[in-house]
Amino acid sequence: MPMNLPFGSWPSSITAHDVAAGTKPLGGACFNGERIIVQEGRPAEGGRITLVEYDRNGENSKELIDAPFNVRSRVHEYGGASWILIEEEPARIIFANFSDQRVYSLTLGQSEPTVLTPQSLVDGDPKLRFAEFTRGPENTVVAIMEDLRAEPVRHIVAIPLNGSAASDLSKIRVLSAPARFVAAPRLSPNGQKLSWISWEHPNMPWDSTRLHLAQLTDEGILASRVIAGGEEESVMQPEWLDDDRIAFISDASGWWNPYVYQDESSRTTRLVDRPAEFAGPLWQVGTRWYVVENPHTLLCSYGTGTKSLARVHSATGGLDAIELPFTGIRPLALKDSWLLAGTSSMTEGEQITLINLETLEHSEITRAIGDLPDPAMLPDVEEFECKNLAGQSVHALLYRPAQADLTGVEGELPPFVTFVHGGPTSQANPTLSATVAYYTSRGIGVVDVNYGGSTGYGREYRNRLRGSWGVVDVADTVAVINALVGQKIADPARIGIEGGSAGGWTVLCALTFADVFTAGISRYGVSDLVGLVQDTHDFESQYMFSLVGPYPEAADLYEKRAPINHVSKISCPVLLLQGDEDKVVPPAQSQVVADALAERGIAHAYILFEGEQHGFRKSENIVRALESSLAFYAQIFRFETDAPGIELS
Repeated sequence: MPMNLPFGSWPSSITAHDVAAGTKPLGGACFNGERIIVQEGRPAEGGRITLVEYDRNGENSKELIDAPFNVRSRVHEYGGASWILIEEEPARIIFANFSDQRVYSLTLGQSEPTVLTPQSLVDGDPKLRFAEFTRGPENTVVAIMEDLRAEPVRHIVAIPLNGSAASDLSKIRVLSAPARFVAAPRLSPNGQKLSWISWEHPNMPWDSTRLHLAQLTDEGILASRVIAGGEEESVMQPEWLDDDRIAFISDASGWWNPYVYQDESSRTTRLVDRPAEFAGPLWQVGTRWYVVENPHTLLCSYGTGTKSLARVHSATGGLDAIELPFTGIRPLALKDSWLLAGTSSMTEGEQITLINLETLEHSEITRAIGDLPDPAMLPDVEEFECKNLAGQSVHALLYRPAQADLTGVEGELPPFVTFVHGGPTSQANPTLSATVAYYTSRGIGVVDVNYGGSTGYGREYRNRLRGSWGVVDVADTVAVINALVGQKIADPARIGIEGGSAGGWTVLCALTFADVFTAGISRYGVSDLVGLVQDTHDFESQYMFSLVGPYPEAADLYEKRAPINHVSKISCPVLLLQGDEDKVVPPAQSQVVADALAERGIAHAYILFEGEQHGFRKSENIVRALESSLAFYAQIFRFETDAPGIELS
């Protein structure tokens, strides 16, 4: 018979150290002959990113990139696609190093890389940045080059592999005309054509991009033509099928679906017509949602809440579903009949998986969670849907308190923590989360809200946030909580809300303009829209134009929406967590909120993490942030916990 204990006070074997030290972020992966190379994060090394080689059984691992090198690009600040394997003899890895953003070449089997691009540090900040490498012609790699020496500009460039550009920038050939943002450079199989996407302020890549195609010539900037995309159309991930046809994903129909463009006939064909997403927001360059299996088929990730794998036919159109036991999948690399994919599930979490496409047998290469939690500590997930006040659907993932042989005290409803994802153009996906289990195994429910503006549910759902950031996201989150309370799933007196970055904005707005939450945690959250417009990086510097309105024309709306101008309306305790080197949301924003809360005498705590940027990567800081969050809720919701206490001012 289950034991009855107060919700929130359940003893749990899942610790904050398990969440931090036992989790390694996973990135891309590729085949290297009979072995596999995987990008992995090292929280215990300050968040350093390295590459690790495994055999096909996920064993006999070998780290390829030694400290202090950190395989991480800063293109668009969020980076992505920071390395590539060139298998030609001698096989070598081309990668961007975080501290100086120079490009390096490391011959496999050696320990010291050679530098390929020039130094560009000004007051410690690199002004030239590179990402998304692909093998180029005549002993080069083609890449994105971000140039911040004056007005920011990005190009597609060719970097010589002989090291001649290490001290001479002129040796790097600029291939594309200047654009504010570029991504996805791709060469045709015969090396004669180059494609890429671009977009300009004030658009974000999920709003409007253009797909360029150019004939590769020996000299000068390439003369390109736009073959897809435009206003109100987002094109993602071009990939060549052969020398004449290029596949891409477009949301022209309202959903990101796959298309093919034939150069000879200038004809575009939509391959699949269904209300499902075959792509997502391009926060990091190089993100892939499909791989080309052969000139006739693509292996695609698709879905809404959960993501599945399908084979899409490039000549005839149509889709064949491939049944696999994952809640999410993103194809990474293909060799013969073997697929490398990033997968997720409710029992294994995020992992790199090797899949035999003929038998559908699959095996783990490596996983993000080092030691899987005791299954008795894990919750189930429910796809939760309700209506907001406008009668529109709102989606969320519901995790009820769960631990084998434990239940709450009779008549007691559990406290709930509301997770608000960042972006705000992002999506909460169903997968094993040690952070969620950290709460639910202690008797605290979690609901992860995909408010209007989230990706995964089509362009119309995504566009609901246009001009309404701080309104629609708050209203939808409140609608979910009201539904949970109305269905007697959650205790209305113990409702927390937490989120980071744009999620932190929604947290602060919800605490300011709604009254259903009784505690809130903002991690490096936006509080001042004017400050965000005037003091943030280029990629997001005009993001507010679509989320709120043009600035300074809509200055009054910026003032009206920003929580920093209405802190007097906050009446519940607040915990603020912030990195001291954050360039996306500077610490000054959290400090102003803390000062205003102090002035009003509202219980709060402000913790500044040394050496952290936008998101916490150091193991010790992940631990402290999570334990502080639990201790904060325990103090406000009045339950017992073993987490170190924090002092509220």
